Amino acid sequence: MDSRSSDNATGAANQQERLDAYIAGFVDGEGSFHVAIQRNPWTKVGWQLVPEFRVSQDVSRAQILDLIQARVECGSIRENHRGSNDHTMVFVVRKRVDLLERIIPFFERNPLLSCKNKEFLTFAGIVREMAKGAHLEEGGFQRIVAVATRMNGDGRYRRLHSSSAFRILRDHTPGTISD
Repeated sequence: MDSRSSDNATGAANQQERLDAYIAGFVDGEGSFHVAIQRNPWTKVGWQLVPEFRVSQDVSRAQILDLIQARVECGSIRENHRGSNDHTMVFVVRKRVDLLERIIPFFERNPLLSCKNKEFLTFAGIVREMAKGAHLEEGGFQRIVAVATRMNGDGRYRRLHSSSAFRILRDHTPGTISD
């Protein structure tokens, strides 16, 4: 039997595939794809969109975050809530080029198996639209905001809903967000 054509579970390529599948499964449970909407008076519309991929884990099990960071070769690891009693660490990727060239291709090659894959596909579409500059024009910005606010459980966990910023954003982008 030719060892080069066997299904050797210890082969480097097979181990990489297994690692990638493990990471995708881990992210399916512990990760998120999110687009924050933040006030920024220096932008044309007074707001900015911040796409973010993140994975959190208790500090005692944070080695998985190191593993993910090493595999995708980007992002940073930090305390989830600095200065609090929260003992979680978070791996975060916000840099658009890293999202486009590393994170999105990784999850296209290693699709998530839960309903979170729909969130990923929406996120990928938003990041790609932003790469084309769609968010720099009011119509494109409004369109992206409408999509972003429907992500992750129809936006029910957004802190924006209870703030004055929500009212300002709603007024700026009529018809995209409802009370």
